[in-house]
Amino acid sequence: MKKITNRLTLLATLCVLTFGLQSCEQNQKEETQEVEKEVIIEPEKPEYFLLRPEVEKAYGYSHAVKIGNSIKISGAVSMDDEGNPTAVGDIEQQMRNCYADLEKILKHFGCTFDDVVKEDVFTTDMAQMLEKSAYRAEIYKNGFPTGTWLEVKGLALPEFMIEIELEVHKSE
Repeated sequence: MKKITNRLTLLATLCVLTFGLQSCEQNQKEETQEVEKEVIIEPEKPEYFLLRPEVEKAYGYSHAVKIGNSIKISGAVSMDDEGNPTAVGDIEQQMRNCYADLEKILKHFGCTFDDVVKEDVFTTDMAQMLEKSAYRAEIYKNGFPTGTWLEVKGLALPEFMIEIELEVHKSE
């Protein structure tokens, strides 16, 4: 009887050990799977772009900064490469000059105006801006972005009548 009891005890112990080991292995597999699912995301470094490096350094800004798929573009104004106002008194030409500069920045990042998701326009003369705003349809051929138009008392220099800033989402 004692032999049978010892054998049963031994058999029970082996069963408990077997199930225990299987359970440990199962837990280990689940932990391994959890670790395998972890994704490490590296922080994205900003990419800075200067359209007119000397002017932008003198005033202390970057014309555009890209982080991931987002690009923020500082307000473009009508100026030459030395920072002097151009098209003084002509809001339509100033608008065209702004969009020409913005297009250069978009191209640098491999984008077009179709990638623009937000456009903010600051003007010292909203009535004139509204009269000339139809030009924007030549820029935004596939739909207008969101945005805000504000009439302001003044811009960086008194000759500037319009300033346009953009937010862009670059699709991969």
